[in-house]
Amino acid sequence: MTGTKEINKNIKLFEGNKVRRVWHYERWFFVISDVVQILSETKNVKDYIKKMRQRDTELGKGYGQIVHILWGW
Repeated sequence: MTGTKEINKNIKLFEGNKVRRVWHYERWFFVISDVVQILSETKNVKDYIKKMRQRDTELGKGYGQIVHILWGW
């Protein structure tokens, strides 16, 4: 299990907002809901992502391939 200290090292700030990330297979992975929250300034990020997927059928089809789930948070 990853300690709190190590998890906190993997949080970056973007314009004062926290963005969770992890280094995996020589690449950075970011939590998409953190990024969408910052860029859209929405109050309900889950609903915003759901509506994005509905509006953009290609994004909706490939969302599971674009957004990888990383365990261990």
